[in-house]
Amino acid sequence: MEFCVECGSLLKPIKVNSGKQAMVMLACTKCGQKTHRLDVSSKFNGKVIEHSPKQFVAVIGKEEQELSTLPTIRTECPKCGNNTANVWQVQTRGSDESSTQFLRCLRCGFTHREYT
Repeated sequence: MEFCVECGSLLKPIKVNSGKQAMVMLACTKCGQKTHRLDVSSKFNGKVIEHSPKQFVAVIGKEEQELSTLPTIRTECPKCGNNTANVWQVQTRGSDESSTQFLRCLRCGFTHREYT
């Protein structure tokens, strides 16, 4: 790890094309200051891998969607009268306020919320 002498930010390796040859330089992530050229063959035994945002997206298949991993509680559904529902909580308002509890009926799938 190396840091910029101008602003102290982290230096990131970048690929620079110089004619037919490509070289790696270190560039500041904050001020853009470029530093010395790196000799890739002697310093690194690999290559720089850049990830696309698509690589971080999780795809959930139909089988996984059928799995019920939410906790179940006994409460009456306002739509069908069933007495069991899945429950989860989400912080929908400010962090100093209580979270919102969502309930989904196991029979009809109706989802409603309770402000706790």
